Amino acid sequence: MSDSQPQPSRRPGNPEPGTGAGAGGAERTEALLLSGARLTDGRTVDVRLRDGRIEAVGTAGSLPALTASRVDLSGFLLLPAPVEPHAHSDTALTADDGGPVSYARQDVQRRTTQAALLQLGHGATALRSHVRIGDVQGLGPMEAVLQARRSLRGLVDLSAVAVPRLLTGVAGADGLAMLRDAVKMGAGVVGGCPDLDPDPAGYVERVLEVAAEHGCPVDLHTEGDDPARLARLAAMAGGLRPGVAIGPCGGLSRLPLEVATRAADQLAAAGVSVVCQPQGGCGGVEARGVAPVRLLRAAGVRLAAGSGALRDLANPVGRGDPLEAAYLLASQSGMRAPDAYDTVAAGAREAMGLPEVRLEAGFPAELVAVRGEGLAGALSLAYSRIVVHRGRIVARTSAVREYCDTVAAVELELPRQGRPETGP
Repeated sequence: MSDSQPQPSRRPGNPEPGTGAGAGGAERTEALLLSGARLTDGRTVDVRLRDGRIEAVGTAGSLPALTASRVDLSGFLLLPAPVEPHAHSDTALTADDGGPVSYARQDVQRRTTQAALLQLGHGATALRSHVRIGDVQGLGPMEAVLQARRSLRGLVDLSAVAVPRLLTGVAGADGLAMLRDAVKMGAGVVGGCPDLDPDPAGYVERVLEVAAEHGCPVDLHTEGDDPARLARLAAMAGGLRPGVAIGPCGGLSRLPLEVATRAADQLAAAGVSVVCQPQGGCGGVEARGVAPVRLLRAAGVRLAAGSGALRDLANPVGRGDPLEAAYLLASQSGMRAPDAYDTVAAGAREAMGLPEVRLEAGFPAELVAVRGEGLAGALSLAYSRIVVHRGRIVARTSAVREYCDTVAAVELELPRQGRPETGP
């Protein structure tokens, strides 16, 4: 008998226009049976997927395959798939270019597509990418990212955040018009960098105004090192639907404890999400630092973790791996492994307005299988991964470690992985 009965998620989400997020049941797909997977509670189960959702979960061997394709997940931990709440796909993979970044549409589209597939391979089935608009590039980068989004449909859900440089004063008038144009084109989120505008408060006001006009979420890039500015942002953003996120907020960790605690309480009361970047910021080196995640979590702030730069000038070694972000929060910020993974899975999905995912019948089939028995081990050595998006396998990564023959390995009966013998 199945351990779980269909329980469709009723929590309101706010999928961004054009991403297809949350529309897993809208597409007919072949049934898929994931057999022998381990869950974080220690159970070993079979999971049957159909039409983009989890159809049934039962003890191992209890679910007949019927017409479903079968995938053996013995030795894998099955988890809700992580998502990427803060990427910069328009500049990704440019660290070694040796010159100014090309914003030609074809180059931006190629980089965006390649970066999205890399992050999908890590397990992220939904991405939110911040895209610069204005200056000499105009709306070209946004058009390229939106074209990449269309070509990636069915593999990964990609949404774009419009990021204008200036929004106040005479120079900001063009930026404000371009921001509205970007939303009309298909940018699902209104964002920007208020810290770079001569009038940060005015910048935020204009972003919130455009977001309210179009019913869009807001995602702002800020260091969060000015408590008065944070308090004003919280007051203006409070109650705004479909939601406001800010990040990376590394400056919060440099404020006195009582000041940072008061700011965290204000953000929590306003329902503002914080997207930290434990792998390194997406600004200059001087802006490095991770938000005080334990303080924010204790205050009740909705916390997510993003990757930021993926091998661009801001972080030439950025990996764009959500599981690495969770690993760093667990290893360097003192978070428990389940809480750290929550920042790249449930917490990040909530910050992005995506439907909840659980390993129960009725929920979206957005899953990742990682070789390992427990969550802490998976975060530590998460090399082999199988990624499921909308109920079908869309990416596999298989890592094989081989050693030369040793007496110790034989005597101690150490586990080992290797390629099967194919010849003499």
